Amino acid sequence: MLNGVTKGQTVASDDGKAVETRAGMLLGRFPHRLDPKRRITIPATLRNRMGNPSYVYVMPDLNNLRCLNILPPDELESRLARLRQAALSDKRVADFVTRVGSISESLDVDVQGRIRIRDRLLDHVGVQKDVVLIGALNRVQVWAVAHAPIEEEALQTFVEAAKEVNF
Repeated sequence: MLNGVTKGQTVASDDGKAVETRAGMLLGRFPHRLDPKRRITIPATLRNRMGNPSYVYVMPDLNNLRCLNILPPDELESRLARLRQAALSDKRVADFVTRVGSISESLDVDVQGRIRIRDRLLDHVGVQKDVVLIGALNRVQVWAVAHAPIEEEALQTFVEAAKEVNF
């Protein structure tokens, strides 16, 4: 709760319109090791920022990065809701929805914050045992250690990258 408002609560904005509060920004770098059952524990900090969901979505990265994305329910569901508005006869949307359904997962988060991503997706990005979880604003990226951005390089290139996107 922040300023008397909980995540997901509908409140009035300054102009009187109803606005649903959103989860916080997902930031940080978290080294992690899969447990013997190949589960990933989403760090409590990230779960809290996601609004402590009972489930999350996992899909490959759409920018051809060699990582998976863990998306909070609100993030993916708001995007998919726009696709629901398309005509059922819209072939482009139908093809995309089929692809999303075939390569994505909806996973329950257990009480300890763990999820079990299927082996096919973990293998797709080269995950063996050790992973790096990176908060990427609206999602959590899951990287195999061998393919994860190197923290020192990220620090060195941060300023240039910020300029490129007018940050």
